Amino acid sequence: MNNLQELINSIKYVNIINSLIIVIASIIVYKFCTYIFNKSEKNVKNKKSKTYIKVMRSTVRYFFIIITVLILLQANGVDVSSLLAGVGIAGAIIGLAVQDWLKDIIRGSTILSDSYFTVGDVVKFGDIEGKVIEMGLKTTKIQDLATCNILSVANRNIEQIEKVSNLVYVSVPMPYEVNLKKAENVVLSIAERIKENDGVSDCRYISVKDLASSCIEYLLEIQCDQIKKRQVRRDAYRSILEVMEKNGIAVPYMQIDIHNK
Repeated sequence: MNNLQELINSIKYVNIINSLIIVIASIIVYKFCTYIFNKSEKNVKNKKSKTYIKVMRSTVRYFFIIITVLILLQANGVDVSSLLAGVGIAGAIIGLAVQDWLKDIIRGSTILSDSYFTVGDVVKFGDIEGKVIEMGLKTTKIQDLATCNILSVANRNIEQIEKVSNLVYVSVPMPYEVNLKKAENVVLSIAERIKENDGVSDCRYISVKDLASSCIEYLLEIQCDQIKKRQVRRDAYRSILEVMEKNGIAVPYMQIDIHNK
């Protein structure tokens, strides 16, 4: 209580000019550091290195805020050392209040050390699939690929984030009437056609996937740009229809025969 009273009394005699000089100097130094980080990020092409730079920039921001506040208090007559020493009990209470914040910071460090994902990777959080655009000590920002909305996820929820692969699997339905050799030749032609689509780096025929009730399903594996996966899947289905139509094969569908007595 005495420390609090001393703090209030000292604020009454604040040296405004010294405070302004400290704040301005802190902003200038911070802007210079930000400039260095931005320049370094532009010159670095490795995604993991960019992630480290972004996290360091976030850490420096918090560091400057804390240091500036402490310097301002000291410059205005507040004994910072005794103030910090008297925060023992209060620190324990505050620690309980900010435990989620501490979890975020610990998880943020874990993301970096274990390389869960980096800036530029495509991840899935719940029903949202998006691109990681920014990583900090507390939160990770994801841009939804479907809506372009930006979602901030607390780093303590890292277990709920899945890194999306660059593979897409599609099934090619073939009628039972088409023999295996012809069907597989058509599927190989479809794979070659899909390779021509935008965002596709490779496509290969895996094997027969399933003997369904109305067709035989042949499985294709497509390697593509993660960000373009939705469009790649749509383009792949179109390619399937084009090649099957070119070969005179109708897409099979469920049919029901009704017999009247």
